[in-house]
Amino acid sequence: MRTDELQVTPMSKIVLMMNISLDGYIEGPDHDISWHRVDEEMHQHFNGVVRQYDALLTGRRTYELMAGYWSTADADPNITPVGAEFARIWRGIPKVVYSRTLQWADWNATVVRDVVPEAVRALKERSLGDLGLGGARLAGEFLRLGLVDEYRIYVHPVIVGHGTRLFPQADLSASLHLLDSRSFGNGVEFLHYAPNSGRRAA
Repeated sequence: MRTDELQVTPMSKIVLMMNISLDGYIEGPDHDISWHRVDEEMHQHFNGVVRQYDALLTGRRTYELMAGYWSTADADPNITPVGAEFARIWRGIPKVVYSRTLQWADWNATVVRDVVPEAVRALKERSLGDLGLGGARLAGEFLRLGLVDEYRIYVHPVIVGHGTRLFPQADLSASLHLLDSRSFGNGVEFLHYAPNSGRRAA
């Protein structure tokens, strides 16, 4: 085979996927996310994105919140077809749960104690698709360690005022360029960014 016939498979990316308020919060006081404006249009969009991930990387609280509902959500006779589809996607996709206290996790999940950069990079190398990153504290740790390759940010037209910010007050710096954007009918703006060459969150 000639060199120019070789197909190089690109390394998977860690993609931070997060809903935020206009003033930069991912949750309000007491972990409130009731201000999220996820409707059928957005949910169908989420289904299309998440089903392409090779795995989901999440913290304990986010995992338990998702498992508490989506593990059996499609058994609810009142659930929408889009919601039932997401439940099936969520159950089937591999999940890595970062927690120092959780002893065991169900629904195709593996518990990992600490975010070790070398282990994360090894996971990327053996993954066939991108890895979706979620969870407030976990996202901050990945950002601090420079492990985020792309950002899928959904800006909701609300001002929360207090809570947990997406970007922690730390020595983080990155120059980004816009890959894609979309306006949803409910007023949410989707922004898809990647770091410029040579500039990464650190």
